[in-house]
Amino acid sequence: MDYKYKFKTKPYKHQKTALELGGQRKSFGYFMEMGTGKSKVLIDNIGMLHMQGELDFALIIAPKGVYRNWVSKEIPEHMSDDVPVRVIRWVAGANKKQQEEMRSVRDKFEGLTVFVMNVEAFSSVKGRQAGEWLGRAFGQRGMIAIDESTTIKNHKAKRTKALTKISQSFKYKRLLTGSPITKSPLDIFSQAEFLQEGLLRYDSFYAFQARYAVLQRRKMGAQSFNQVIGFRNLEELTKMIDEFSYRVLKKDCLDLPEKTYTVRYVSTTKEQLEMYESLRRHAMVLFEDGEMTSAPAVITQLLRLQQILSGHLKTDEGEMVTFPSKRMDALEEILEEHDGKAIIWSRFRYDIQQIVEMINKKFGPGVAASYYGDTPDDERVRIVQDFQSSSNLRFFVGNPATAGYGLTLTEANLVVYYANDFNLETRMQSEDRAHRIGQHNPVTYVDLITEGSIDEKIVKALRAKIDIGAKVLGEEARQWLTMTPKK
Repeated sequence: MDYKYKFKTKPYKHQKTALELGGQRKSFGYFMEMGTGKSKVLIDNIGMLHMQGELDFALIIAPKGVYRNWVSKEIPEHMSDDVPVRVIRWVAGANKKQQEEMRSVRDKFEGLTVFVMNVEAFSSVKGRQAGEWLGRAFGQRGMIAIDESTTIKNHKAKRTKALTKISQSFKYKRLLTGSPITKSPLDIFSQAEFLQEGLLRYDSFYAFQARYAVLQRRKMGAQSFNQVIGFRNLEELTKMIDEFSYRVLKKDCLDLPEKTYTVRYVSTTKEQLEMYESLRRHAMVLFEDGEMTSAPAVITQLLRLQQILSGHLKTDEGEMVTFPSKRMDALEEILEEHDGKAIIWSRFRYDIQQIVEMINKKFGPGVAASYYGDTPDDERVRIVQDFQSSSNLRFFVGNPATAGYGLTLTEANLVVYYANDFNLETRMQSEDRAHRIGQHNPVTYVDLITEGSIDEKIVKALRAKIDIGAKVLGEEARQWLTMTPKK
């Protein structure tokens, strides 16, 4: 590690170790649990290599909900002040100004250029072409890094094939994820191929599968196929993975802060945006007509806008209207990154039911339980006991107003806010379910946010310890109601 490099933010012990192990390697994986600071490690790694004259370009690829963070927060916060850096963000449906900014990558720059793209772009022809051009233009003095690398675990996917091909143009390659294996040890194959062809000593997925999976021949009508029924030689596989990566769990990091806060951005669907705008305009009419003079009246309108961002709306007649939403996909991505137990909070009963259904379907039956107003008392006791024990129950999905007081849920070190309650005390109490006596690990809190919507105002207010009910009157209410979500 280059100790002459001046850190902008002080690294923790495990971050220094990560840089020592991977800093000079051409290909390396930082497999670091959420909340352990893998973004900072990558930024310092890039900065060090630039200061050493090894690279002047980095292509960082992340899921849609994360890639904005690299531009607005991570790089400005952690990149050394000694590194002259320009950051350019890919925008799919770019306006004229954004197009000019992206084209500026062609302009000569005496420093480090970081180009940030969302991984979903590589499922499109336009995105793949952009990645290929960046590889040809800058790859020999550049690094390509994938944040949340399980997004390329499917070896058949277009974006996986595209990124594996593009990576060959780059001198340095990095993978970042909390856990490279989510559902199957076979997940690691395409991630390793991105780093280096044949890194796991097999030149095809099916040869790799034959070594590490137990296969059984099945028939379905006239068709026959191999079905994976188990795994083998996993100790051997683990040793190979350890050769090109560094694994960090929160419980191993004694010097981490007790609490870490982050956000995951969620874009809106066309249906959501149309419904949100329609309701927002209606609320503004009521406001201008003087029909919203009390905090409860304003809160009711904000609550409806918040429902829409979750993908549903309960009408005045009691009918539940649903429409496509990307929020559930974002939650699934977060949970895939996490190895341990987690709490998911939502103020809406419909959300809680849908989340439990998704988790039990994606991660296995019985791994999630719901906890809200209608949950019987004896069932509540059992859920908490099972969650705190070594049982199969990994995910506690609850309403913070119901379950945010008095409960001990210290087995969780990840807390996700799917839809926040407006009450400050409820938020603080819900945070303390995991962070209290009995908790031996740092806790990460993730807020799901739709950019430009009331989500941003809600989270900003709650984190600033402001009670929203007392805040949204008069001109303040107008500001809340004029916010328009980003697509």
